[in-house]
Amino acid sequence: MVNSFKHKSPEDTHPAKNIKKARRGEANHYPSQPSSETPESLEQDRTSLLTEIKKRNNEKSIREKMAKTFGYRRQEVVDQKPSIEDIMARWPALFQMEEINAEFLRVTAVPLQARFMAQLDRYSTQLLQVIRKKGGATREKTAKILQFLDQAADVDIKRECVLKSLAIYLGERVEDLIKEFLVSQGDQAEQELQSTIMAIFIIREDKSLLHKPKDIGIVIDGVEVLNELPSVPAAVAMLFGLIYALNMEYPKGFKFTFEAIQKILMELGSNKMSSKINRLSSELHDWK
Repeated sequence: MVNSFKHKSPEDTHPAKNIKKARRGEANHYPSQPSSETPESLEQDRTSLLTEIKKRNNEKSIREKMAKTFGYRRQEVVDQKPSIEDIMARWPALFQMEEINAEFLRVTAVPLQARFMAQLDRYSTQLLQVIRKKGGATREKTAKILQFLDQAADVDIKRECVLKSLAIYLGERVEDLIKEFLVSQGDQAEQELQSTIMAIFIIREDKSLLHKPKDIGIVIDGVEVLNELPSVPAAVAMLFGLIYALNMEYPKGFKFTFEAIQKILMELGSNKMSSKINRLSSELHDWK
């Protein structure tokens, strides 16, 4: 169930920190509120959204009100740095796939899921060539994942293999970003996710990547913010979108994975790269 995890302990109250200034290619980091509206009228719209979201087949009304209140919401997120629980309580519509896509587009002027998937597919062959070229522990770890790649008919399983291998190639612990549990490990999963700052979780019937997971979701600051996502690549895209929508830092230990997503796949702020991501970008273009 969404938001089913308990609150964090006091020592875990330092979440992904908020960013005051645009620095990740945001086109609309701090938009102004509509001149025809007042904070009071926009607060009324926000309150009405709490009712609208409970109605069936009401996507159009939700979409319009979320667009109208964008500046009001964005200033609240940037200035007040509310907790994840407070944002979910005040803006529950923001935690739906459609609205994460819409909010990301408002902030960056770039489509989220469509570009993410298209660019991942575009670069997959080159990424695999670069990843497979690396030896040592990286080759050993990625080989365990890539063995599923050739067996998979499902494009999302192939994308999942590429994304996991990319994180390993960049020297980051993919198992800390994408946490996998068996159905039988329910208690362990709940306990571990309660103390997790930011991660994707997967609940599986068995350990094979070839079988559809029972559940895929996202946890931020120990709170389950999304579940029943269609695939692991979709979950990665949604987490990336939420980081922008909620003005959060990239999760600790995964700055290179998310920088690669931002600057290579999404082409946001690509003019300034770390040396590691610049080197990867050059290698990818060398393989073309």
